[in-house]
Amino acid sequence: MTARKPWGAGRKIAFVAAVCALAAGGGAFAAAGPGLTRASIASEASSPERTTPGLAVPVVAPAQLTVSPADDAKPVNPAAPVSLKVRDGRIERVALTSDAGDAVDGTLDAGGTGWTASGALKFNTRYSYTYTVVDSAGRKTASTRTFNTVSAANEADAAIYPLDGMKVGVAQPLQITFSEPVLNRDAVEKAIRITSTSGQAGDFHWFSNNMVRYRPESFWAANSTITMDLQLFGVDLGNGQIGNFNKKVTVHIGDKKVAVADAAAHTFSVSINDQPAGSWPVTMGDQRFPSARGYLVLMEKHRYDHFVAASIGLKPGDPANYGELDVEYATRLTPSGEYIHQALDSALPYIGNTNVSHGCIGMTADRAAWVFNNMTSGDVVQVINTEGDFANFDDGFGDWNIPWAQYAN
Repeated sequence: MTARKPWGAGRKIAFVAAVCALAAGGGAFAAAGPGLTRASIASEASSPERTTPGLAVPVVAPAQLTVSPADDAKPVNPAAPVSLKVRDGRIERVALTSDAGDAVDGTLDAGGTGWTASGALKFNTRYSYTYTVVDSAGRKTASTRTFNTVSAANEADAAIYPLDGMKVGVAQPLQITFSEPVLNRDAVEKAIRITSTSGQAGDFHWFSNNMVRYRPESFWAANSTITMDLQLFGVDLGNGQIGNFNKKVTVHIGDKKVAVADAAAHTFSVSINDQPAGSWPVTMGDQRFPSARGYLVLMEKHRYDHFVAASIGLKPGDPANYGELDVEYATRLTPSGEYIHQALDSALPYIGNTNVSHGCIGMTADRAAWVFNNMTSGDVVQVINTEGDFANFDDGFGDWNIPWAQYAN
């Protein structure tokens, strides 16, 4: 007869075997009862790919990234934000550099979860965007992305007049001429802020897709200062053209100098700050070449200038053809060829009584010199009692001949 084993010993062996089976299978008992085994628990950080329940408790969520621009993006507006945002982690390192090795500065927020480029990007440039992020378990993720900014072919520039620091008269409009057509006019206007020490408000008027001007309803206040703040860098002009600059321009307005040239009375009368400054006899455009009517804004001055009849369409054999000649004290009114200048000797007998010019305002030497020395760009001459038409908008600054309701529309 076989001897019976103690009941307790058999039950103990079975219990230990069950525990081992559970431990070997990674069951809930083993995870919840580590006191039954001395094996070390692997750290979540030592297994970067682990995102499901395992030996570590609790599971650490991987860092979630939002990166802009997207990898291999093109063409990227150089004014577009470059940023990195992290959820369930923090940013350890960010480097944004061009292929030429130029680094772009950036700012990391206080929590280390957001980085934004603060330096300006360049056109036609490839950038590498390298970053390292760390989740709360210490796992690091490093990555590099690249993107290309807008090419030089889509880079739009502009010329501004008056120039920065220039002093002009009260009738000078502000003009911006773009290198590329502007289709998004509203976006461009919103990017330009114009202020005056006089508090005058004005409005834009587009004469073409490439050229816009700005003026107030009435002349600028004498001795005021105008500031043009153009924030056009990155502005989409339309058709893929992107503005490439920001610029601040300061323009100084001088005394109010206004002249009235009367083609019927043959007089030229000047006022300075609304006070009479003189009235002199002149000769103006004859019946074939009447002087342009309305407001003409002085443009540029030349102590001596060379006139060529062919430039206004006169041909050999035409009785009005004067060939080529030199004039003194020439103050330009229109690009097409109207000036205030010293009358030729042949015209001197007609000053004050007959109009014999090709549209210019001819004066005696001393009066032409006075205008040359005392009036400047942006001062204005109002021509009255002439049979001539208004000068076209692109023939000088004819802005003041456009009614305000139409100009500001």
